[in-house]
Amino acid sequence: MFHSPQMVKKRVPEWLNSSLWSSTPSPSLDDDRVQPYTSKPTATTTITSSSSTSDYEPPSVVDPPIPVPPPKPTREDKPPPQPQSTDSLPNHEDKNNTTPSPEDISRQAQLLVELSRKTINLRDLRRIASQGIPDGAGIRSTVWKLLLGYLPPDRGLWSSELAKKRSQYKHFKDELLMNPSEITRKMDNCTNCDTDESKGQSKGLLSRSEITHGEHPLSLGQSSVWNQFFQDTEIIEQIDRDVKRTHPDLHFFSGDSSDAKSNQDALKNILIVFAKLNPGIRYVQGMNEILAPLFYVFKTDPNEEDAASAEADTFFCFVELLSGFRDHFCQQLDNSVVGIRSTITKLSQLLKEHDEELWRHLEITTKVNPQFYAFRWITLLLTQEFNFADSLHIWDTLLSDPEGPQETLLRVCCAMLILIRRRLLAGDFTSNLKLLQNYPPTNIRHLLYVANKLRVQSSG
Repeated sequence: MFHSPQMVKKRVPEWLNSSLWSSTPSPSLDDDRVQPYTSKPTATTTITSSSSTSDYEPPSVVDPPIPVPPPKPTREDKPPPQPQSTDSLPNHEDKNNTTPSPEDISRQAQLLVELSRKTINLRDLRRIASQGIPDGAGIRSTVWKLLLGYLPPDRGLWSSELAKKRSQYKHFKDELLMNPSEITRKMDNCTNCDTDESKGQSKGLLSRSEITHGEHPLSLGQSSVWNQFFQDTEIIEQIDRDVKRTHPDLHFFSGDSSDAKSNQDALKNILIVFAKLNPGIRYVQGMNEILAPLFYVFKTDPNEEDAASAEADTFFCFVELLSGFRDHFCQQLDNSVVGIRSTITKLSQLLKEHDEELWRHLEITTKVNPQFYAFRWITLLLTQEFNFADSLHIWDTLLSDPEGPQETLLRVCCAMLILIRRRLLAGDFTSNLKLLQNYPPTNIRHLLYVANKLRVQSSG
């Protein structure tokens, strides 16, 4: 921690120059990823080249092994024309990086041992998973469900818990995704078959007495199911627009194939059900980006039964994940101690604690407001800053934190700033904002290593 504001140069900590971290990222073209959901000046949104690497890297000898990319779903459609960025694909077409490293093989074996226990030791599982979960055998899918509390530690309860949750989600869809005409028709049928209104009400349906007074599409009554339907339509249209632009360069989510359209429909269903069950938050632009990694991991599970129930499993895991960040999506809490601005302030304080020179240059000298870049980093859990495979690796670490992902997320964000400190210290407002809004490729293992060192320094 610095005590003198006049200090010009900062000694680089020895641990940052470890020879273990020679990180020459894969070369990539200019990144043309869609960058929504961020408040930034329109005059400074030009994308810069992302060819530079970490400022703290020693001379490279041999690249550390890159995590094995996620498996590609079987596709029948053609690839999109002229892909613009190799680092936005779920796996780089790099034939040299397809072999699992001994470290990945060892970690996979450790995770399989933990998952085979009658009662899962979550502490050991978190410790192993925080280093990254190798792809294959559906390990990440199962581990994430455990880390998010969707699966209980007792393996004997998994079958019954999954059946109960999946049935509950089906009930949500049946009740919440119904058109008002279907509600009326269903109620008519129910009334004709059984005059006991309590049965209809117990199923979440409107009683016949509630439909008789102007329940038609032109009704303006606040309690009208049609009035509510039209209000919901605006949100549903927004969800539809956002889902269609979710990872447009991944065939899994984008394209004209039946699989892609089915995956998009699943995302829309989840977000609509969530919005209706959470009227205080509803839908906020960007939730689709947080939803995408969860659904991808669960849908590509090699276990066919689990893959078929990916939509239901994703819904509950999404709710659990968002519970720790829901205040970031509530506009009324923006300026509160739990709102997004408070969280961004915590990131600023963390940077000041570990690199006061960089903090001073960014926020005082060049006046780069952290909201211009950190708002997107934090609210979207870094899903837009790295390629898809690397995002999954980062999430392995975020979800493994027993205290919840937010503190680890802030340390990762702080590490992102420290790793490009030399370029930031040499830059002005415009160049720094461009750099931070289009973060350069980096070695994810190195990034997470630095973030973990920040934890150790803070606790020490």
